[in-house]
Amino acid sequence: MLEAWLDFHRTTLMLKCEGLDEETRKRRPVPTSALSLHGLVRHMAEVERGWFRRCLLREDVPFIFYDPEIGEDSDFMPLDTAEWESDLAAWLAACEAARDAAASKSLEDTGERRGEPVSLRWIYTHMIEEYARHNGHADLIRELLDGSVGW
Repeated sequence: MLEAWLDFHRTTLMLKCEGLDEETRKRRPVPTSALSLHGLVRHMAEVERGWFRRCLLREDVPFIFYDPEIGEDSDFMPLDTAEWESDLAAWLAACEAARDAAASKSLEDTGERRGEPVSLRWIYTHMIEEYARHNGHADLIRELLDGSVGW
């Protein structure tokens, strides 16, 4: 059930991005916010890698969009040179790697984050919350971009 809800939210983010051109997905319709649909996809690629690969599997995988020297929001922007197809492929690959990581574990198996054990059950729950929050952002962004609502 947890994996199904997580996949539901992954699909929801994908649907929010469909039917727009590359420049529109990069737009930040709220000037005081770093959020765009493209940026949300990049951010969620990092989140998937962080929780399932770095935490659960304890792999030392590099960041793909986030820059620790820049810090907060560096995976959301700048997007000037970002390419949708490659960034989308990175997110989809991160989702697939997360599924693979979880497939070999039980819900009680733990990874480690900041020196503390974290169960796969907790990771799933957190990921559902993370996507739900950002899908709410995506709802509002999409409505501001072209008036589309729903999914």
